[in-house]
Amino acid sequence: MTADLATGPVFTDDYWVDPYATLSRLREIAPVREVDLPDGGSTWLVTRYADVRAAFTDPRLAKDPRALLPEAERPAEPLIPGPSGHMLLLNDPPVHTRLRKLVVQAFTVRRVAAMRPRIEQIASSLLDALPPDQPVDLVATYAVPLPMAVICELLGVPPVDREAFATWSNTMIDSSPQAAKEQASASLAAYLAELVEAKRAEPDDALLSGLVVASEDGDRLSDTEIVAMGMILLIAGHETTANLVTNSVFALLRDPDLRARVVATRAAGEPLAPLVEEFLRWGSPVSNAPARFAAVDVELGGVTIPAGATVTLSLAAANRDPARFDAPELHDADRDLSGHLAFGHGIHFCLGASLARLEGEVALETLLDQYPDLEPAVGLDEVVYRHSVLIHALAGLPVRLRPA
Repeated sequence: MTADLATGPVFTDDYWVDPYATLSRLREIAPVREVDLPDGGSTWLVTRYADVRAAFTDPRLAKDPRALLPEAERPAEPLIPGPSGHMLLLNDPPVHTRLRKLVVQAFTVRRVAAMRPRIEQIASSLLDALPPDQPVDLVATYAVPLPMAVICELLGVPPVDREAFATWSNTMIDSSPQAAKEQASASLAAYLAELVEAKRAEPDDALLSGLVVASEDGDRLSDTEIVAMGMILLIAGHETTANLVTNSVFALLRDPDLRARVVATRAAGEPLAPLVEEFLRWGSPVSNAPARFAAVDVELGGVTIPAGATVTLSLAAANRDPARFDAPELHDADRDLSGHLAFGHGIHFCLGASLARLEGEVALETLLDQYPDLEPAVGLDEVVYRHSVLIHALAGLPVRLRPA
């Protein structure tokens, strides 16, 4: 195993099931190494906490791939086709600085906090619609629909279009053929472009309308930039929370002692916020941050990453690095959680972190309050995992809710 991981493939069937075992060995024997990607090409995978955190703020590791070109050629090189090139996570300062300054005006902490009653209502209605004594897929019926409904309401997307949104997002995230990814991205962008045009004609209280009117010293977001923001909020806004909820419930089903502690916390009327924060570190809903590009040779962890290389920072590996967190494989809500990297670090820290935390807390509290005795409907070794480098996620989680 040591020799294979030092030079051989990383993203194998074993990785999809349990990435942490693979990442743990990589931290020991090859903490910075080039690995092949399932869809072709390669990336330099970084797995130690100290290296990952440092890389997040290293300006030599750019988000915009045009940084790999000679400086004189960059202005003439087009962005990634379509709105995707205008996404926050694909831009560096000063473009990133301008976009984020405009977006945060509409995506405020106050707006997110005010959504708690509505999130609680959505969670309860989803559970009320499920048969309590028959197997249900918690992913398809609860973990995905909840954040999807929330982000769609936040953006102003009509309920009838949400299923298509989920399909486009899954295609773009999973190891799908490149043609399918491009088609899904184009369909999502076209839909959002029409929606932005409608919001401009008839404004409402939704986030897209807020982005239309957001301004700073006369500067405004273009329609293309608003579409790009809608795309990333949709994808990140439901994938992160869905994985947080699913992986947390799966952990509770596998660990009776952990489940007893969590249920007792709710029975005592205490919030689950600290436990959710530890689930974020322990389960890393986003396994690996989206790619960065080495504009010059970069030495990281004693290894030189050559200029022009793609670099992937492993959040899952960093968050379970024993050099930073004692007994990282254990769920311990009493530990010092400051500095965990579930939402990244630096200027690209996840804009929707507060929303993901709130949704995860409400989702678990509502589920455990109503169905504290839920049980798996299949053997826990029978669940199927999605094949995605970006996320570690279950394709489904069959459970019986078992009403109290």
